[in-house]
Amino acid sequence: MPRFDYPCPDCRTRNSLHDADCRFEGVAWPHIENAYLDVVAPLSTGVVAESDLIAGWPDDDRERLRRAVLGRLKTDGRADEAGGRLRLRTAAEYREEVAEPDVEPIRTVYRDGSVPGCHDNAVFAMIAWYEMVGLSWPETRERVVAWLEQSGTWSRGGFEEPSPEALVDTKRHVYESGYGWKEKARAAKSVIDARR
Repeated sequence: MPRFDYPCPDCRTRNSLHDADCRFEGVAWPHIENAYLDVVAPLSTGVVAESDLIAGWPDDDRERLRRAVLGRLKTDGRADEAGGRLRLRTAAEYREEVAEPDVEPIRTVYRDGSVPGCHDNAVFAMIAWYEMVGLSWPETRERVVAWLEQSGTWSRGGFEEPSPEALVDTKRHVYESGYGWKEKARAAKSVIDARR
């Protein structure tokens, strides 16, 4: 079951260590969590008109943060919008939504698969991505094993492990430590792009 964390609505970190170019660098972490609560609490009651949601926010200086949180929830597929009305997606709906990473550089890694020379970075990035979006370890393991096989990564060779499952199991520490995915995905994408 996907869990929910409070990622920064800009750089997606889940702690006070933002990316250098993050527009919310320096914002106290409790403010980010409160912005999520201001958005998610009304949505958890059912379908809400976006205008009513915005009108119900506290009158303070954090509206830009709340709007960014709402944008992040929409972009990440946590909130569904139709006709100016919003609702939170169920865990099952969200699980299907995150099946395919849709932002660069992880999108290239996912769609093109890894090539020798970047396998470690690519597998690391895929595991870290699924951990970041809130999948459990068994779900992450299943998705990364499927990706290794379906993308042609495993058949390209270059692995010491006897199976995709064994490979992913050696990277469980990535999941448990909550490492970020961007740096490793960038490194893998640069190798993949160079081999095209």
